[in-house]
Amino acid sequence: MRSSSGRNSSGNNGGSRGGNSGGRGGNSGGRGASGGSGGGRGASGGGRGNPRGAGRSRDDERGGRPSKPRPEERRYDVGPGASPEGPKSGRGASARGGAKGGPKQSSGTGRGRWAPATSREYDARAEERNRDRYAGKKDVKLPKTFPGAEQEGERLQKVLARAGYGSRRSCEELIEQARVEVNGEIVLEQGKRVDPEHDEVKVDGLTVATQSYQFFSLNKPAGVVSTMEDNEGRQCLGDYVTNRETRLFHVGRLDTETEGVILLTNHGELAHRLTHPKYGVKKVYLAHIVGPIPRDLGKRLKDGIQLEDGYAKADHFRVVEQTGKNYLVEVTLHEGRKHIVRRMLAEAGFPVDKLVRVAFGPITLGDQKSGWLRRLSNTEVGMLMKEVDL
Repeated sequence: MRSSSGRNSSGNNGGSRGGNSGGRGGNSGGRGASGGSGGGRGASGGGRGNPRGAGRSRDDERGGRPSKPRPEERRYDVGPGASPEGPKSGRGASARGGAKGGPKQSSGTGRGRWAPATSREYDARAEERNRDRYAGKKDVKLPKTFPGAEQEGERLQKVLARAGYGSRRSCEELIEQARVEVNGEIVLEQGKRVDPEHDEVKVDGLTVATQSYQFFSLNKPAGVVSTMEDNEGRQCLGDYVTNRETRLFHVGRLDTETEGVILLTNHGELAHRLTHPKYGVKKVYLAHIVGPIPRDLGKRLKDGIQLEDGYAKADHFRVVEQTGKNYLVEVTLHEGRKHIVRRMLAEAGFPVDKLVRVAFGPITLGDQKSGWLRRLSNTEVGMLMKEVDL
């Protein structure tokens, strides 16, 4: 009796020690102390080193609800060839194309075979057969069924945007502000359709180049020939526009040694009117001459100088700057005969040392450097067209 009681007491003490050590092992291990009567040290060992077993015993106490499987225990077999027992080797069907992200299997067979891929030669032959089949057939014009297709022309805001007046929204604001007119009538409604080739569109009274026209101003350096091509291999105007998609041509000419503004465009009618004497487009030149010059030089030039091909008159003359005997004079005229400024001043007794054209109608040279090409703004194009009644 004494020995059995002693064993029980030692068992209880062992159970308590197991409970204490299980407490150090975690909450799940603490429940291992309930087995103190069954062997205290074994319970303490379960509390310390077998938290998984303790966790399963907690789930059993909560009613037998299974815990979520850990990542290493989850099954990835899905799809038609999945096994209810889980993967047998590797990462399962996900590595063989059964799960999302892997290569797909053919749905026609249950063995998971790959779908045969067509070769490039087969695709090329099929494409060639299709071309031969439809070669020579006329294009079929489908009926216009979309809304507004029966209306001809383009929307006004689209035409303005293509002409460079900003986005379509900003062009709509121009229409709302009553700044746009078509064929002489101010447009107040959005969505009006126009024919770019026949209708006259203006913004703030200036004509809009609605078609794909291009307008450039070049500050021609001295020594450049005023032609688009030169058979002798000299530098010409065409060397400055070789990368343009459309063919451009120059408006008028400048002497080889004369610098300044020369216009380039593909608008034939505008170029013709700008150079025709009927429209009187003025050109402004700065000439360097050596004096002294008489006071009546300007009057003589305005009255007309007799040249071998007739009289030549200047529209305006003034002295811009004088440094000793060196004079910088400004000559304005609307004629475009060959060497006309040089010939006029030479006939008056003052040969020109240097000549620069600083303005062609409303287009001025400004701070544009020699040899630089710049695209004209919409306002400048409109001013040019207004100058010649376009």
